[in-house]
Amino acid sequence: MKPNLTPTLVATVLLVGLYTGSVVALRKLDTLRGREATLEEVLYVPSGQTLKRISLGYSGLLANIYWTRAVQYFGSRLWHSSHFELLAPLLDITTDLDPHLIVAYQTGSIFLSQRVPNGAGQPDKAVALLEKGIRANPEYWRLYFTLGFIHYLDRHDYKAAEQAFDRGSRISGALPFMKVMAARMAEHAEDTATAIAVWQAVYDTNPDPMVRDAATMHILSLEADAAIDQLERQVNAYRRRTGALPSGWSDLIRARLVPGVPLDPTGVPYRLAGDGSIQVEDPSKFRFLGEDRKERN
Repeated sequence: MKPNLTPTLVATVLLVGLYTGSVVALRKLDTLRGREATLEEVLYVPSGQTLKRISLGYSGLLANIYWTRAVQYFGSRLWHSSHFELLAPLLDITTDLDPHLIVAYQTGSIFLSQRVPNGAGQPDKAVALLEKGIRANPEYWRLYFTLGFIHYLDRHDYKAAEQAFDRGSRISGALPFMKVMAARMAEHAEDTATAIAVWQAVYDTNPDPMVRDAATMHILSLEADAAIDQLERQVNAYRRRTGALPSGWSDLIRARLVPGVPLDPTGVPYRLAGDGSIQVEDPSKFRFLGEDRKERN
């Protein structure tokens, strides 16, 4: 009796079709990465559900491929473009293929939510992605943390942030700071100490180097902002007392308004300008100086 080759032939045809479709899709993405993409062009990218149906059990592998493409797409535009039209569709395809790929929700949502040029400036899409992730992974408390973070820092919806942190705090294994964050949202949502605490938690809970770098920059900038505010108050106190601006830090030290030459968070002395304003020596180390404060006010 001859063996029935029909199942083998069908499987072979499906595998070839899957491979061909994947190659075409990825080449399409490579083409779109190099120029501006329209929504119509995005529609040519296969949906995650379609890819999953024809993946023959390899949807997890395809999800990782699409996640890699999403990171490459984001990195290629970071600081060079204000357009990230393909980022949300890529993340949606990735998480359709593998609903349990936590990094795509946790890190991808931060890529989406950050203000241009540091991100896509699409916090509402980031929230939608995280809510999708929570539905698929309801016991993963870090998704609730990232959701609270985005509501707080990017959407300025402190009530929604409080609710997200509170929901996450109830998950088994959640760290105690989730309850602390919920309380801070209710009582001190707009203060600098809370913003620093949230960014520190982002740094501690996200392994992605781009996210950790952004968190570090925000923390340094917030700390410098707070110090500059205090130092400018001391300059104004000197002017009220003497009727003149200080000519240097030595004037403020002699007046006992500062204990010594003040240092920025990186250990470099602040500059006291002739108009009484306080400046950092190297602004590149404080990329968000003033921005976080303006966003909260």
